[in-house]
Amino acid sequence: MTIPGATAEVYSTDGVDNLDRGYGLHRGVLSPMETLAQSISAIAPSTSPALTIPLVFALAGNGTWFVYLLTTAAVLLVGFCISRFARMSASPGSLYSYTADTLPPWLGAIAAWALLLAYVATGASVAGATLYYGNVLLNQFFSWTMPGLPTLILVFVPVCAIAYRDVKLSAEMMLWIEIGSVSLIAIVLALLLVHHGLHLDMDQARLKDVNLNGLGPALVLSMFSFVGFESATTLGAEAHNPLKTIPRAVLQSAVVVGVFFMISAYSEVLGFHGEIRNLGDPAISPMHVLARKAGISPLGTAIDFGAFVAGFACVLACTTASARVMLRMAHSGLLPDILGRTHKRFGTPGAGVVLTCLVMFAATAPLILSGVSGTDMYSWLGSISVFGFLTAYALVAVALPFARKALGQHSHVVTILSCMTVLVMIAGIFGTVYPVPDPPVRWFPYIYLVYIAFGMIWFLARRKTILARRANA
Repeated sequence: MTIPGATAEVYSTDGVDNLDRGYGLHRGVLSPMETLAQSISAIAPSTSPALTIPLVFALAGNGTWFVYLLTTAAVLLVGFCISRFARMSASPGSLYSYTADTLPPWLGAIAAWALLLAYVATGASVAGATLYYGNVLLNQFFSWTMPGLPTLILVFVPVCAIAYRDVKLSAEMMLWIEIGSVSLIAIVLALLLVHHGLHLDMDQARLKDVNLNGLGPALVLSMFSFVGFESATTLGAEAHNPLKTIPRAVLQSAVVVGVFFMISAYSEVLGFHGEIRNLGDPAISPMHVLARKAGISPLGTAIDFGAFVAGFACVLACTTASARVMLRMAHSGLLPDILGRTHKRFGTPGAGVVLTCLVMFAATAPLILSGVSGTDMYSWLGSISVFGFLTAYALVAVALPFARKALGQHSHVVTILSCMTVLVMIAGIFGTVYPVPDPPVRWFPYIYLVYIAFGMIWFLARRKTILARRANA
């Protein structure tokens, strides 16, 4: 399935994608912590305890922590495959580059469109979460909420300006926002565990009353908590010593947030004993309730503010990632050349940044005008993004054994783990369509397939350009 000589050429010399030398991005400007911040911010871990974990609980009950344990294992499988590639090549095209440089061009195109949708839809969904938290804070302090469209503008305009101006500034901002926000949640959870006494909750340990039929959909839903953990790979050579820094960031982010989510899930279910049904009530802010039970009510408000700002950081991280995927797609001929240009002074793909923010706004504005809540926007658009991520993850896992074989590094262990990853991703995709969900979620797979179909039509229209550039690479 490989293109003869392509893999060996891409992963030659210093391991940094040969094409990257012509991208115009600033090389080596991001420290290991700033590189890690890109992945952590794209995950937006501070939003999951309030928005995603309650949805998972509605399906898995006392098995919520176990669902996150299984999902962490699945994500680490994906992380293993991605980190193997990231040790061989650093490219702003991220998972698209890994696939396109190894598999036939049409599969590379599918990975590109899937990954692009994944980042844009994730950013748009978290903009909905930001809208939700903004209204929670305004209502609490002023008994007033801001109209949705002005709130979205207040999110996307600064994001566009920062992402356009300086990737290092973006990374530093994202790093401190997430550290502060997650730290506040960790304090509440720690005090809550002390308040309940350091003992094991046997209902959760025994998975009491867990409905096995709900575990499949719960696993898929919990996957949304992790998506974006690989986004450090979109930085390519902008990271210092990328062949070491990026693989570490990918695996570190998966482990750190996986542990955080398991502790959060366990603590939230424990904290809501006696009023367990309220955990799945979208009108209730779980962290407010838990902060009150831990005797530190003011931290509930601080966490809401932290989640609001962290949502902003996630939109920024997704904008940074998707603009760089567009940059790589343009260099390969899949998108117009204007998206492959970088600002001479700032070293950022300005056109891609602006287009990403415009598309995110175009995706969220009609939902706001239709009366869709911020939480529903987060859930719906997030569900669509999962299709893109699962597709890209599966294709990377398929490509890995071929890439290693082309370099004379064939490994049966890598092949087995890659096959396991593909099977897990296929199971994840199956879990999104069966049992058949209620509307509008049941329509999302068809929306995704139509999107991919249009992407392939576009690929066929530009196929000659793509093959010519691939031959000259």
